[in-house]
Amino acid sequence: MQNQIKSYREKKSISQGKLAELCNVSRQTINAIENNKYDPSLQLAFDIAKNLGVIVDKLFLHGGAE
Repeated sequence: MQNQIKSYREKKSISQGKLAELCNVSRQTINAIENNKYDPSLQLAFDIAKNLGVIVDKLFLHGGAE
């Protein structure tokens, strides 16, 4: 699943480590999600969105025509 986490994280000047700490996961988990190597659980997706100040729909790109 494609995502915009890195973009939103950088706009807020939050490191991967800080976002990981806020979401109670490892920095490696955030890195894997940003690089589309791991899809987060629904709860983690909501936690990331909350900590970045956006809604989940803004972070994750849906397939198909829009």
